[in-house]
Amino acid sequence: MTIDLVTRRTELVELRERMLNAAADLVADDVGGEINSPAGDQHIADHATDLVDRELDHSLGENAENVVAEIDAALARIDEGTYGVCAKCGASIPEERLDAVPYAILCLDDKRLQEHG
Repeated sequence: MTIDLVTRRTELVELRERMLNAAADLVADDVGGEINSPAGDQHIADHATDLVDRELDHSLGENAENVVAEIDAALARIDEGTYGVCAKCGASIPEERLDAVPYAILCLDDKRLQEHG
């Protein structure tokens, strides 16, 4: 398997930038929201919906931070020469898997084992 590391690095950097922008947009949308203000005239159901939306945004922001950390680790693996090698078994990670998850550290078999116990 021959991975075009220059192209893969570019893809990872672009994905990292998109994730950071998405996380920044979530924070910007949340700042100054009605949920922080005393909304005495707000219906309790509307307030509950706002709380759920805010929690969802927080979860998405945390996920974005985790993905950015995984992307940074993938970029480091490119620099180290270990990109595309399964961290568990040492086998090559198929290019199709890296196309789907460019920051993957496990081959599909080991990822399945990890997910299923």
